[in-house]
Order: sequence, then structure tokens, then C-alpha cells
Amino acid sequence: MPDLRIRPARDSDARAIQAIYDYHVAHGTASFDSTGPSAAEWLEKMAAIRSSGWPFLVAEKDSEMLAYAYAIVFRPRAAYARTCENSIYVADAARGMGVGSALLGSLIDAARASGFEQMIAVIGGGEPASVALHAKCEFFHAGRLRNVGFKFGRKLDTVYMQRDLTGEDPSA
Repeated sequence: MPDLRIRPARDSDARAIQAIYDYHVAHGTASFDSTGPSAAEWLEKMAAIRSSGWPFLVAEKDSEMLAYAYAIVFRPRAAYARTCENSIYVADAARGMGVGSALLGSLIDAARASGFEQMIAVIGGGEPASVALHAKCEFFHAGRLRNVGFKFGRKLDTVYMQRDLTGEDPSA
């Protein structure tokens, strides 16, 4: 997408991030939340991520927020310190325009620079668009948990996908 700008999130982005996430909470299954965090809670989350040295990025065009993504440690135990979980949400109006691919690519680079060696995608509802996005960015299917969520009157799976950030040959 021409003129797409990817940059670190700022505190002033909290309301736009909240709006993007709230849309997905209300209309999709990628999040199993029934209500999204407040802007103040987003500020706290952003501060915690940044203070840990992990990336929280946004994509914008003409000063309009189109998407956000961040990486956090996959689990809080020391053995997982080099493995992160990503989260990426694209504004409904910007879906299918390449924003997600560009942002996820930048997040992968930023996570690698932060010292992560593996990235895990935990895809609520097995959302086809999210699975396709991650596959496009060289993630492979690592597993599926069946019927672990319930939203919009139906049982939902969670799909796990994984990407190596080291460049090592996984078959070696």
C-alpha cells in the first residue's frame, strides 16, 4: 500500500487501537473477549510491552490508524524467554489491502531485534483471514485446539501457527 507508515505505537494511539480491537470483539472470533479494554487499559498494556523491550507497532496512512500489532513473551516462564506470541488487528476498512502483511513483516523484524527466536500466532476461531496472513508470512500450522471457545452461539477452535525468527533450517 503506497504511503503506508509503520512506526512504534505512541500513547496518543490508544483510542484508535481500542476502536480497532472493539470492532473485532463485536464482529469477529479472532478475540474471545466479549468486551474490549478501555483506552486507559490499552495505555497500561502498551507501557508494559514497551518497558519489557518488546515491539508494539501501528500502521497508518494519512494519519489514520489502519492496524496495530505487538509481540509479547509466549509464556511468563524463563524457558520461554526467546519465544513470543504475536497479536495483529487490522481496521475493517483496511482489510485486504496488504496492511496486515506489511505490519506483520515489520513485527517479525522487530521481534527478532528484541531477541525473540520463535513467534507463535494463537488464532481464535481459526479465523481464515488470519491463518492466510500468517501463512503468507511463512508461519506453519503447529496445532489446533478444538471447541475451546464459545462466541456468537457456536463452539470455536484455536489455531496455533509458528515461525522461526533465526533463519535456521528447522529440518536440521
